Amino acid sequence: MGIIVRAETPADCAAVAAVHVRAWQVAYAGIVPDDILAALDVPARTAWRLDRLADPDSPFHNLVALDGDTVTGFVCHGPYRAQELDGSPLQPEFGEILAIYVHPDHWGTGAGDTLLLAALDALPQPEVRLWALADNHRALRFYARHGLHPDGLRATYRPTGSDVDIPELRCTLRRG
Repeated sequence: MGIIVRAETPADCAAVAAVHVRAWQVAYAGIVPDDILAALDVPARTAWRLDRLADPDSPFHNLVALDGDTVTGFVCHGPYRAQELDGSPLQPEFGEILAIYVHPDHWGTGAGDTLLLAALDALPQPEVRLWALADNHRALRFYARHGLHPDGLRATYRPTGSDVDIPELRCTLRRG
């Protein structure tokens, strides 16, 4: 049947939240402190997703990957959120992949490739950016296969409710 990608609906939010939590717990083991990973909460993440999806003014778009009826991953994309770094508004001249996660049971199936390509196709900007944890080597290799390479900009990510700063890299794809 193959992987199907479509817009996320409210009915998908619980499954997407479960994918998000499990992907974090596996991908970030040894990078993000264990207590933070253990505290991730699917119902809270579901509620957050429902709120975000219901916002008619959001400039961000969410896609899900389906294998049959099973949500296997998701991607969120839109204009670049430079305000997180320098207080400026969104920079719509650049695209951004805000998040892309696939359930670990579906790593290597092509779901991530299909999601990333769908998001890149939907972003019209000649330059697309994303942030990745510096020690997430698997993700950095995945992004590099799709032309997204570290561009030299570094920052730190602080998980909600923690005092831990985790190094991250910005990756950029420049298209003709």
